[in-house]
Amino acid sequence: MDSFSASSLSNLNDSDKAELQKFLANEQQRSTIQAETHKLTQTCWKKCVTSNIKNSKLDSSEETCLANCVERFLDLNSLTLKHLNNMRS
Repeated sequence: MDSFSASSLSNLNDSDKAELQKFLANEQQRSTIQAETHKLTQTCWKKCVTSNIKNSKLDSSEETCLANCVERFLDLNSLTLKHLNNMRS
């Protein structure tokens, strides 16, 4: 497998450079989403699942807590995006 180097970029045409930049931006966005999902999972799990798991199902209070936790996270994320978009305008 060839190693990637900065000089390899100079061999790319403008279209390939743009495609590579788009790919890298998408991968960065995917990584950010995965990190946020992991953070959300940890936060909600620590908050809501307080008992020892004895079977394959959560109890109803844990399920409700997890659903509410995720909904609040999504609400906050949506409000944050709206605020950022308003700041750009």
